[in-house]
Amino acid sequence: MICDNCAYYDYDDESEMYVCLVNLDEDELYKFMQGGNFSCPYYSPYDEYKIVEKQN
Repeated sequence: MICDNCAYYDYDDESEMYVCLVNLDEDELYKFMQGGNFSCPYYSPYDEYKIVEKQN
């Protein structure tokens, strides 16, 4: 899973690390922490050009 380009993956100033802003349930969090082939149902690619289109 590639979190780096997800819209919900953001830098947290308090913990000084990148975190997922989606509240995963206990099972999803376990699968995520195990790594492997977990496909996040909340994944949304971050596309700044798409955001700008909506503003125009």
